[in-house]
Amino acid sequence: MRMAGVSHITATATALLPCFYNGTILRRRSLRLRNGGSREPKLRLRCVSPSEFDFSPPPIDHDPLDTISVGGGIVSEDGVVESFDNDDEALDAFDSGVVVVDLSHFGRIRVSGDDRVHFLHNQTTANFECLSKGQGCDTVFVTPTARTIDIAHAWIMKNAIMLMVSPTTCQSIIEMLNKYIFFADKVEIKDITKQTCLFALAGPKCNQIMSKLNLGDLIGQPYGKHQHYSFDGMPITVGVGSLISDEGFTMLMSPGGAVSVWKTLLSEGAVPMGSEAWEKLRVLQGRPAPERELSKEFNVLEAGLWNSISLNKGCYKGQETIARLITYDGIKQRLCGLELSAQAEPGSTITFDGKKVGKLTSYTRGRNGSSHFGLGYIKKQAASVGTTVTIGEDISGIVAEVPYLSRQHPPTNPTS
Repeated sequence: MRMAGVSHITATATALLPCFYNGTILRRRSLRLRNGGSREPKLRLRCVSPSEFDFSPPPIDHDPLDTISVGGGIVSEDGVVESFDNDDEALDAFDSGVVVVDLSHFGRIRVSGDDRVHFLHNQTTANFECLSKGQGCDTVFVTPTARTIDIAHAWIMKNAIMLMVSPTTCQSIIEMLNKYIFFADKVEIKDITKQTCLFALAGPKCNQIMSKLNLGDLIGQPYGKHQHYSFDGMPITVGVGSLISDEGFTMLMSPGGAVSVWKTLLSEGAVPMGSEAWEKLRVLQGRPAPERELSKEFNVLEAGLWNSISLNKGCYKGQETIARLITYDGIKQRLCGLELSAQAEPGSTITFDGKKVGKLTSYTRGRNGSSHFGLGYIKKQAASVGTTVTIGEDISGIVAEVPYLSRQHPPTNPTS
């Protein structure tokens, strides 16, 4: 379905939402979505003062979840878009086309204040002090002993840092961060999950849609790079990476603009994907999740999250444990993919040559229910790709590479 009328996406040098906008100059780039024979307008640059902008969101004529429901989406009582009854089609589109996923049930945390960079630098595993406005990264929240809590995707904005976290950890992370804010710290933590919507665009044809929407300047940019736009007068931030992959894009916007953005993406050929198919995709891609692969049972190095860890930024929570594990070769197990012979229950024991070597953490069926796949932690002696292990009593599993973990790069020289 193609939207009627004319929509505009405008790039700005400011941040998302009323509380993020600052400064007096907006760098504007206007885009007209294709509609019949309408022509693309020329780029326009103009200076405006904040008083020229109405920062209050306009009335929401259509709730995004209502629109998704009318379009065939199955929405749970707590507002999660579970399915479009097209899981196999959506998984195929991830491989050969493009999918759009409503991840608005994921948590969004805004960290502001003059000390925000130093604060998150000390509280998580990534090196925030080396990042500039418009850049982004993945970082891991860990316990003091480097046990995993969650992976957060971070955007460095002009006056705030935006964190995108898993649905089940948002509140506990906010409570944890608030405990570490001392009297003199200039840091403010705010949950903006209900004030925003979050979409992920993924698949090899993402770039085609981005080009059609005149967002091609983000194509080929580093993971986490993001820019701010206006869509039909509503703020939206678009970043490189789809949370589950370095490729694709993430879109953060106000609820007032979400309906138009969703309809536009569908009209350009994106296949909608629900959270149930997203969970299948998560397991198949090998991205760890809280209460599965990320827990107090496993540390961040066993989870293989090397790209999210700085080894030379100095003291931070969990740093001493991480340093010892690397120095003394203390990583005894690692997270692996498993091609399974049958359905298996997460929590099942993994054995090799009759000895316990690990634990299954996630399971999913493949396309059309014809295959079985899982994730699990396995001791290093049995974790080589191609090794056959046993899950539970008699289910066979073959250790397999998974895309998310294969993109992680352990350092060749940890001290560098």
